[in-house]
Amino acid sequence: MNSLDHLIYMANQIARNFATLKEADATAAVAEHIRDFWDPRMKSMIFAHMDAGGAGLKPLTRAALDQLTKGNGHIAA
Repeated sequence: MNSLDHLIYMANQIARNFATLKEADATAAVAEHIRDFWDPRMKSMIFAHMDAGGAGLKPLTRAALDQLTKGNGHIAA
């Protein structure tokens, strides 16, 4: 598993952990976790992957990453 595959796995795992919440709450929780705990290199890599189509990301993971970028550009910068 390369670094990108590992990030995809971790992001989807975070989403899976919050999936029992209501959709809006789960999306916010995943976004908050990535914002607060992922370092800028990790965020840059996952956002670049999203820009390239986001293969392998679950819908909740995609929604959380979209929420982080909406109106702010990529928060990793």
